[in-house]
Amino acid sequence: MTDPSTAKVVVIELGCANTASVLFALERLGAEAVLSSDASEIRAAPRVVLPGVGAAGFVMSRIHELGLYDTIRGLTQPLMGVCLGQQLLFDSSEEGNVECLGLIPGRVVKMEAPKPLVVPHMGWNQLQAVREDPLTAGLNAGDYAYFVHSFVCPVTDHTLAQSTYGAPFAAMVRKGNVWGCQFHPERSSTAGAKILENFLTL
Repeated sequence: MTDPSTAKVVVIELGCANTASVLFALERLGAEAVLSSDASEIRAAPRVVLPGVGAAGFVMSRIHELGLYDTIRGLTQPLMGVCLGQQLLFDSSEEGNVECLGLIPGRVVKMEAPKPLVVPHMGWNQLQAVREDPLTAGLNAGDYAYFVHSFVCPVTDHTLAQSTYGAPFAAMVRKGNVWGCQFHPERSSTAGAKILENFLTL
């Protein structure tokens, strides 16, 4: 197990995400966090974070423009997608009807929430564990996380934790060396810090 204070992680710079808060959260844990869009630096990193804010189609176009599609798909070290970054791990998204990275099976769909709930879903919501995983170690039942999203990932065999907003959706996922958090761990208080710390020890 790696000591978080000696961990290095590369946060992928796509030019369309607020990466500062992710970097600060990792640095608060003592990690060496580096922002990069250089394919060789990303491939060499012990851990990689894929952040994302905005529309799936635009961010996927940036991944292709930067020549990072095959790089991200070929990573064998721990990779974690955050917020839209989790959605991009799936096969495709209804948002712009775009093909995504195809690292986790399934299609991202528009959130349907009955009144009085509104979309986008913005705010704190509870995490409900589905199965144990090193990324969720130390979390407590009913911990809250901070969400901002209009599209949702399906609950499948790859779901680690789900949340409910009108209907259940995948809040955390994993397949092999690939993890995802639909919420913003860097804004999710104690639970988010624990998740990031766990990621740094993978």
